[in-house]
Amino acid sequence: MQIFHRSTNTLSRATIYGAIFVVAALFWAAAAIQRSPYVTYAGVRRPQPVPFSHQHHVAGLGIDCRYCHTSVETSSFAGIPPTKTCMNCHAQIWTNAALLEPVRESYKSGKSLVWTRVNDLPDFAYFDHSIHINKGVGCNTCHGPVDRMPLMYNQASLQMEWCLECHRAPEKHLRPRDQVFNMRYEEPSSSKPVEVDGKEYTDQLSLGTDLVKKYKLRTVTDITSCSTCHR
Repeated sequence: MQIFHRSTNTLSRATIYGAIFVVAALFWAAAAIQRSPYVTYAGVRRPQPVPFSHQHHVAGLGIDCRYCHTSVETSSFAGIPPTKTCMNCHAQIWTNAALLEPVRESYKSGKSLVWTRVNDLPDFAYFDHSIHINKGVGCNTCHGPVDRMPLMYNQASLQMEWCLECHRAPEKHLRPRDQVFNMRYEEPSSSKPVEVDGKEYTDQLSLGTDLVKKYKLRTVTDITSCSTCHR
C-alpha cells in the first residue's frame, strides 16, 4: 500500500536541491558581509578627539609623513605624534581656535590625546612598517590618497587576501625608495618614464622586477609563508 502520493518524490528532490541553494546563498552572504565596510571599516571615517585633516597638512602645507610619523623608517610602528609636535606650529598659529582646544589642554595637562587607530590590524597579524618602506612600498599603496583625506579612513580592507595579493606579486607595487613618501607618485609609462640608476623604465612590471632584485626581497614562498605574518 502506498502511503505517500507520488508527487512526494518530486517535492523531496526539490526540497533537497532548494536547501543546497539556500546554504550556498547563506555562505555567499556571509562572505559578502565579511568583506564589506560593515566589518572592515574600509572608507569609514572614524571620530577623533580633533578632526585632523591630512589633506590640509600634507597637500596644503606640504608636511612630510615623517615629521609626525617619526619611526616609520626604523620601527614596526609608524608612531603617533605627541601633542608637542602639534604645538610646534599651533603655539604660533590658530592659537585661539576652538577646534584645537583639546590639543592645548593636552599640552597643558601633559595628558596624551587618545586617537582612534584607523588602519588597525588584528593582534595576531604581525606587520612591520620599516621593512615595507625600505623595500620600496609607498605610503599610499596601502593607506590610499592620504593627501586627499580631510578626515582619515582606511582605504583597504586590511584582510589577509588583500595582503597576499601584494605578497604574491610584489613587483606590481614597488617604487624607488626616494619616491616612497611621494603621495603623487605615478607608475612609469611611455609618456612618463621613471629613471633608476641611469636606466629608464616605461612600465611598472620591468621596474618592479628589477627593484625586487635590487632591494633583495625574499622569495614569494617566503613572504607568503604563514609564519611571516603570524608569529
